[in-house]
Amino acid sequence: MNTLKRLTFLCLLLCTAALAAVAQDAASWAKLEKSVNFYIANDLGRNGYYDQKPIAELMGRMAETVGIECVVAAGDVHHFEGVRSTSDPLWMTNYELIYSHPELMLPWHPILGNHEYRGNTQAVLDYAGVSARWEMPARYYTFTVEDNDVTVRVVMLDTTPLIDKYREDTAGYPDACRQEVEPQLSWLDRVLTDAREDWVIVVGHHPIFAQTEKSEKERLDMQRRVDTVLRRHDNVAMYVCGHLHTFQHIRRQGTDIDYVVNSSASLSREVSPTEGTQFCSGATGFSLVAADKDRLCLYMLDKDGKVLHTVSKTR
Repeated sequence: MNTLKRLTFLCLLLCTAALAAVAQDAASWAKLEKSVNFYIANDLGRNGYYDQKPIAELMGRMAETVGIECVVAAGDVHHFEGVRSTSDPLWMTNYELIYSHPELMLPWHPILGNHEYRGNTQAVLDYAGVSARWEMPARYYTFTVEDNDVTVRVVMLDTTPLIDKYREDTAGYPDACRQEVEPQLSWLDRVLTDAREDWVIVVGHHPIFAQTEKSEKERLDMQRRVDTVLRRHDNVAMYVCGHLHTFQHIRRQGTDIDYVVNSSASLSREVSPTEGTQFCSGATGFSLVAADKDRLCLYMLDKDGKVLHTVSKTR
């Protein structure tokens, strides 16, 4: 075998080994399925560029095997300046033409991210009147996912107005200062008080605890306002957010809540450990939440469908 053939053969072996290390198939995904299953995806809107389109296609393929109930879209479906109206072309290039797999034609439950707040936020809510799968009844709301007698309550927060940085920037985020803080926090407290489901997950766009180069003031505002409410209740399993374009799983002393940062489903950033870090990764991807009566799992999946880390709660 000449040198060129040997090099070619070696390259093929290395490529095969690499694919074996990361690739997942339907049989592997089927083992993740529980009674209730849904996706969490965020920081999507890149007009299909970077990893957005491949990840969207992966989400569809996986849903052929795992019975997905819905998609939780945790903010920033639209970069960079939000949308102007319900007929803005970005609805097609960021969303409709990208998440077009038949298995993704199910309810999408979105919240506003900071990028939506740079545009027409009301248009994001009004899009529910255009798309049958865009289910967004308010800026913050709650819904339940139920199957096989297993119930998961998902509490969706509107976090941009809860952070002073955005409230004070009236030119860049004109709607943020128009939203009241205390009514949302009081509502959150009532919802958690009344929740009787098997599992409770709270979702917001911004992190409470995380490693990031973004201003610490953002997280301090979230700790002071949101985390104060969450810690009053012993039924909150996880707080899940986006915003940072990284995967992070953090646990802090004094609470059983798992703080999860879900990576961007289009373009990611670098990350390093911080206080309480259980896992972190700069991979792009999304998460699968799967629950039964005794166990709740959040699987962090990269763009190849490989499970990078599992956040698990048991009874």
